Amino acid sequence: MCGRYAASRGPEDLAGIFEVEKWEPEETLDPDYNVAPTKEVYAVLDRPLKDAESPKPVRQLRRLKWGLVPSWAKTPEGGARMINARAETVHEKPSYRRAFAARRCIIPADGYYEWVTGSVERDLEVEGKKKRPRKQPYFVLPADGSVFAMAGLYEFWRDRTLPDDHPRAWWVTCSVITTEAETSPLAAAPAEGPYALADIHPRMPLMLTPDRWDAWLDPARTDVDGLRELLAPPPAGLMRAYPVSTAVSNVRNNGPELLKELEGPEEGTLF
Repeated sequence: MCGRYAASRGPEDLAGIFEVEKWEPEETLDPDYNVAPTKEVYAVLDRPLKDAESPKPVRQLRRLKWGLVPSWAKTPEGGARMINARAETVHEKPSYRRAFAARRCIIPADGYYEWVTGSVERDLEVEGKKKRPRKQPYFVLPADGSVFAMAGLYEFWRDRTLPDDHPRAWWVTCSVITTEAETSPLAAAPAEGPYALADIHPRMPLMLTPDRWDAWLDPARTDVDGLRELLAPPPAGLMRAYPVSTAVSNVRNNGPELLKELEGPEEGTLF
């Protein structure tokens, strides 16, 4: 799954990486090293500009709320639970299938956090001792330091309780697509810790390699079978993972220190 990630790149950097043609300076977000559900996040999407004469899609960098609210939802309350969509079923689930066919985006990140339960705590659970498991967080990122381009969907929702000219009348929300975690060896796997991403968690965000960006963002592509081919996992060996401080487990903590690589899991959270 993807329940937390880091996004420190600014709009100028992202505009260059993704060849963005349009972004508004007033929509600039501060670097966020602990992005949690319901926060506003950057997303790259191809869409005609509002009130533009030409219907040609324009690549834009937009601020969206993480947690998809389907257009037919009566209220936005379920959005916090819809932060992830499974690649295997995204084309058929009522909440996602329309967006999958027409409203796809890329959600850029430095990498994402995932938690594993330490072996000591797992042993205590097996023995029947009542102790809350303490989980060791890992940061997962491209081994070459490039952007982690997560496949995403976005959707529009109209709040009918507000007038048309109200700034909150329209919500634009998004979801990250996830896939089965890799079982192949991590690049530069730590000496003490997980051998593969699947050792950390059975799911992972679907990372799109640059050769798929244009096809994924193209709103003219609506063939479901063709789009599903773009959901194939990236080549093996592109990712690395390292342990980070358990401070990231508290959403109130936010700063570059959360990305600091530890020499090994914290005491009490041995893998």
